[in-house]
Amino acid sequence: MKTDVTFDSAGLAIAGHLYIPDDQASGPRPAIVVGHPGSGVKEQAAGLYARRLAEQGFVTLAFDAAYQGESEGEPRGLEDPAHRVEDLKAAVSFLSVRDGVDPERIGALGICASGGYVIPAAATDHRIKAVATVSGVDISRQFREGADGKQDPAVIQGMLDAAAAARTAEARGEGTQSFQLFPDTAAQARELGGQHAFEGFEYYCTDRAQHPRSTKFMPWRSIDLIAQFDAFRFIDLVTPRPLLMIAGTEAVTSWMSRDAFENAHEPKALHWIEGASHVDLYDKEDYVAPATAKLADFFQSTLTGIRRV
Repeated sequence: MKTDVTFDSAGLAIAGHLYIPDDQASGPRPAIVVGHPGSGVKEQAAGLYARRLAEQGFVTLAFDAAYQGESEGEPRGLEDPAHRVEDLKAAVSFLSVRDGVDPERIGALGICASGGYVIPAAATDHRIKAVATVSGVDISRQFREGADGKQDPAVIQGMLDAAAAARTAEARGEGTQSFQLFPDTAAQARELGGQHAFEGFEYYCTDRAQHPRSTKFMPWRSIDLIAQFDAFRFIDLVTPRPLLMIAGTEAVTSWMSRDAFENAHEPKALHWIEGASHVDLYDKEDYVAPATAKLADFFQSTLTGIRRV
């Protein structure tokens, strides 16, 4: 059963979908907060994973980040890593006082950019008892170094110049200064960013998964907020709580999960989905099915007091 809910995050109303298992089990249940990819909304990948995990007996909560989707916040489309981390903690607060949820058995799952946000959230919020990522990335490294880690350093410097100019323009009263996230066509996406960019375009801008509230433009001020963030800096603080990272063997971004995993402490596991790209793990059944099966096993074990990953 899916229910519309709202909760507060640093003074902004956050819109969420709460999924309750349909079975007749009694007593407080374990729960999982699910964060969406950058530019995504709760109706896309986060909602799919939340629904699948609810079918396995978990109460799950997918929500729109502040400034995005149906949640409050201006300017629209702002990507503020600090607030994204706060959103996850606020979601935990919402679940921790809800009837039917065991506050001692709350986990967190982050997909794509949220894979980078759940790490600092869990590192500093001990209410999160287990944490998992799917196609997890550090959004700051993606902007600074590119999805493949090979981007010319001049690119981020140019974007920071543009962000600074945008802040000045806004101070002059010229309104929010934003840039387009996706090219106009699939061919342009492939030409500019190869297969990874094409798959992102296909997911967000075609009938495959596009949604009217999914962010297509980002305020320039997001860039300097993103550039100073470091998603995996304190991943060691997640210990002794268990960590599971899931990535596709064909994902151009998988180096970020691998690097983060090396710096994490036990208990931890890095699980590979054979043949999957980064975006394949958002919605393609051949890859989502084994990923959700692994997640269900992980959370069923870790949120019932069994320390294995």
